[in-house]
Amino acid sequence: MHRRRRTALLLTAAIAAAPLLTACGNDAHPGAAAVVGGQRITVAQLENRVNEVREAQRAVVTDDAQYAQAVAKTGTLTRDTLHGMVLDQVLHRAAQDAGVTVTRKEVQDMRSGLEEQAGGSKGLETAWLQQYGIAPERLDDNLRLQLEAQKLAASLGTNTGDPAFWSALTKASEELDVDLNPRYGTWDAEKSTRVDAKTPWVREVTTAGTEQTA
Repeated sequence: MHRRRRTALLLTAAIAAAPLLTACGNDAHPGAAAVVGGQRITVAQLENRVNEVREAQRAVVTDDAQYAQAVAKTGTLTRDTLHGMVLDQVLHRAAQDAGVTVTRKEVQDMRSGLEEQAGGSKGLETAWLQQYGIAPERLDDNLRLQLEAQKLAASLGTNTGDPAFWSALTKASEELDVDLNPRYGTWDAEKSTRVDAKTPWVREVTTAGTEQTA
């Protein structure tokens, strides 16, 4: 399971901790957290994804103090979640370009194997939530992402850590013309990752438990 976990960690938002951000006006992307391939990822959609994770964390950790610690450990959840939502589309485009597809049966087979190693469905859901910030209802989507990455790498005769794989993602990022709302940073097409950007209207927030932008 360790190899699969490394792949999951690579393709979810494994981003170094950074100061929390809040924006104060001058929004060049009203209502949109990002635009990918001409399609908007709205702030509401992003917030819903974040809330799914927080609700799942609360269901697992009922003690208030422990829950507060869990939230503190995932203080960059909003930006990490957006990174994952964009990367999902970039990877899917790269897979399409390479003629790679993933079936529902392949996702279910992968899930069944991981559940055996994790001690059941709940064990796997908890592991993915705690380690990768993936809500249970998004687990199958994330497994599809892992399979697309593995099959794309195989089609290129490489692996997910090699430059050839990331070059395919770079090409897909450029095709999709990814554009992030500045409050969430910028998208580095060459590296297919979100990057924090310093802007004159953004200020750091240090209040415990605050993570959403205004």
